[in-house]
Amino acid sequence: MLEYLSRYWWTLAVRGALAVVFGLVALIWPDITLRILVLLFGFYALVDGLLALAAVLVGGRLVSGRRGWLIFQGIAGIAAGVFTFLWPGITALVLLYLIAVWAIVTGLLEVAVAIVLRRELRGEWLLALSGIVSVAFGIFLAVRPGEGAIAVVWVIALYAIMFGVALLVLGARLRQLGRSIGGTARA
Repeated sequence: MLEYLSRYWWTLAVRGALAVVFGLVALIWPDITLRILVLLFGFYALVDGLLALAAVLVGGRLVSGRRGWLIFQGIAGIAAGVFTFLWPGITALVLLYLIAVWAIVTGLLEVAVAIVLRRELRGEWLLALSGIVSVAFGIFLAVRPGEGAIAVVWVIALYAIMFGVALLVLGARLRQLGRSIGGTARA
């Protein structure tokens, strides 16, 4: 595996560079990035729905017990995709509120677990703190959805930049390693 990775180090470097570019574009144009992410969700939902219906048509006996669920999934996916393309702004808002509810619920659960485990777990305050941060983030998204949407895009952008830099560093190290173990890496 190491030989393979050191030979094709450049694939990691390309992935890293693309992630950094995506992150920078998202930071520079967060509004456009948000619209594109919503449209990508719509495309995904539409394709997923079509594939679920295709599974019903070509699956035969393999899907006989799940046919009703696949039809429901297909129709729901297609509807979500069409809805997203017709009303991307509302879709973005709904997705944002789903993220807000998820952050609040998981945050409250983390605080509750930290309280329950306070006698058995050292450093439980870190779990409670992460829960409090999640709740605060969820409330911020719910109360200020416009700014919250931009904040979500920025978080995605910063993640993409850090991920990309990590891949670039790994690619450079693998290239160097490949050269040192016999020149298996391509320059």
